[in-house]
This record gives sequence, C-alpha cells and structure tokens, in this order.
Amino acid sequence: MNGKRLATISPHLLALLCWVGLGTTMVMAQDWPQWRGPQRTGLSSETGLLKTWPAEGPPRVWSINGLGEGYGSLAIKGDRILLQGTNGGASVVFCLSRQNGRVLWSTALGPKVSESRGNGPRATPTIDDDRVYVLTENGDLACLRLRDGSSIWRKNILREFGASNPHWMISESPLIDGDRVIVSPGGRSAGMAAFNKMNGTRVWVSQDLSDEAAYSSPILVDVAGIRTILNFTANAAVGIRATDGKLMFSYDRAANGTANCATPVYADNKVFFSSAYGTGGALLKLRAEGGVVKADEVYFTREMMNHHGGMILVNGYLYGFSNSILTCLEFATGKKQWSHRSVGKGSLTYADGMLYLIGENHVVGLAEANPNAYVEKGRFQIEDLGRPSWAHPVIAGGQLFVRNQGSLTVYNVRAR
Repeated sequence: MNGKRLATISPHLLALLCWVGLGTTMVMAQDWPQWRGPQRTGLSSETGLLKTWPAEGPPRVWSINGLGEGYGSLAIKGDRILLQGTNGGASVVFCLSRQNGRVLWSTALGPKVSESRGNGPRATPTIDDDRVYVLTENGDLACLRLRDGSSIWRKNILREFGASNPHWMISESPLIDGDRVIVSPGGRSAGMAAFNKMNGTRVWVSQDLSDEAAYSSPILVDVAGIRTILNFTANAAVGIRATDGKLMFSYDRAANGTANCATPVYADNKVFFSSAYGTGGALLKLRAEGGVVKADEVYFTREMMNHHGGMILVNGYLYGFSNSILTCLEFATGKKQWSHRSVGKGSLTYADGMLYLIGENHVVGLAEANPNAYVEKGRFQIEDLGRPSWAHPVIAGGQLFVRNQGSLTVYNVRAR
C-alpha cells in the first residue's frame, strides 16, 4: 500500500456548480433532497458560512414544535421541507414551509410503533422531482405527491415479503436509482428489492441476499461501469448489482451482531464500512471482474467504531465518531490523525471547511475539518426533550437545520 491520499472532489469546487444530478432529478445546490444530501455523502457544497459562533450560538431563524416523535433527519427542495414524525397513533410525514416552518400538509402512512429506545420513524424522506418516497418504522413504503401529500402508490414491504421488523425498527431511507426505488425488506425472500418508482411494481428481488435488514441506508456507485448498491445487512457489508439485484460480494468483518447503522463512505473505487459494539471499520477496494464487482480488504481498523452518527470524507480524510470520540483517519491508510471528546457521541455534516456536530446529549458544535488537530469554533446547548438528539444536522441555503424529536429549529449560519 503506497499511503497516497485519495483524491476527492473538493466541496469548494462543487459550490461552483448550480446543479447536481440525483438519478433523473436535477437539484439546486441549496437543496438537500434526501438522507445525507444530494449524493448521500453528508457534504454540503455551500460556501460563505460562519467560521465561528457566538457563545449563544448562531442566530435563530424560526422553530416549530408538534412534529411528534422520531429520529429521522430532513429533506429539502425549493420552498419545502419534508420530515417524518408522529401524530397520535400514526406514523406521519410532514411537509413544512421552508420560510417559516408552517405545516403545509401531513399524511399518515401507518401505525406508529413504540420501542423502549424511542418511538416513531427513524428514516428520512427522499424527494425525486414532484414525488416523495417515505418508509416508516413499520415497513409502510409510500410514493406521495410533493405538492399536497396525496398518494400515488403504497405498500408494506414487511407484509409483501413475509419479513420481520428489526429489533429497533426499520431505519432505512429509500434510495432512487433512475426509474427505481430501492429498499431492504430483509430475510430469506428479499434481502433487498427494487420497485418501479412511478407505480410500485416489483422490478427485482435480491433472493441470494437472505440476511435480515440492518439499520443503515444504501448508496449507489459506479465501479468500472457496473452500477453497485452498497449497504449493510444484519450480518455483513454487501455489494448488490443495481441492474438485477445480484449479490456480488459480502464482507462480514466490519459488521457486528447487534446493530449495523452507518452509511458506507465511497471514493475512488474504495468503500469504508464501520460499526460499533467493539467492532471497527474496514476499507475495501472494489474491482470489476466478469460482470460483477469484487471486494478486497485494504485495511481493518478499530480506530473507527461508528455507531449511527455517520462519517464524512473531506480531502482524503475521514471524520466520524468512534463510539463517543470524534476521530479523524487518513482514508487511504487508516492512520489516526487525532481524536477528541468534542460534543460527545453524535452525528455530523460538512460545509465550507467546517464540521457541524450534534451530540446526543443535546450539544451543537462547530469545528474545523482539519486533519492536523481538533479545532472547535463554537458550541451551544439545545433543549432536552427526553430522548437523545440523534437526528443528523442539515446545511442548506446558508442555514443549519436541527431536528430534535418533535421540534425543528433553523439557524442562520451565513457569514455577513
């Protein structure tokens, strides 16, 4: 291994582009249309943002309560915000005004499910053109009209495939691939499945993937012309051929037997998978051979045991919480650059050279994406609403969006 840093597209270069592709959809740079942003990387392309925060935090733009329960993040397109919550006994998707947080519409999708670690949905809606795709904690998958929340089609993926709900309930955010929507019912009959996104008809089922579902969300990559879906199952990191659902590789060393939650991180034909519960992370090199993609381990490390807060890759360096410690690794080699207690165990997003951090104990922080040292530039406390702050932060349109159970608060982080 030569130790060279992997080249990644600079977020500052991306900021020069007005439009980026998402399947067949074109999204504006100030939109955040799905889980972890336009490319599912946790990277915002915006610039001109604050480099330090005052002691009380950045200015508040607006805040809304009444969104019920849930841990999911949010999706943004144009003047609309989509997120999942609860209303009484129902699992619900809310559409809010981006201007002031007013509820424009809400649609009940199925029953709310209660669980000791937190009730309600865990996923993030996916916006595709004029449609919204939503998956609830109980397997209710819906395609709705963005304008008014009316139903285009619905189904329950657990009932359709005779699958069982994971212990802490479905947490996957639907993935759009061209004219298809991808989800993971789990189990012997459908480890992963693709449906026609316009009418919900079945396109393929990955029958050779018999694992139960994990709690992570997939990404879509191209490996030498082979479109590949990368995700965790309950037992392994897997690569699925997007055209027909074929299981191409399975790697179990980075998976644990309790909960695999983190979205994989991909660059330059390499993918990093990580999980907690004493496990760790691995970088796999992907190669195309005979119409399939194979994976070879580059390294395995116990310096990144990421639970559910996600990881981001910036200029060849991987940032994420290893259990409760924010850690920076060199992506190509796994070399640890630094670690810091920061805001405690949490989640993170990147924009304009900075890491936006939310600790589960209700602390929001700002730090430099600096591979040489942890440099904090601000923090403030948010309200304790009785559950951990697990929803990932979002940066869009010069604003920081912080979802905390039934509340959503927006802060102005644009430099004046």
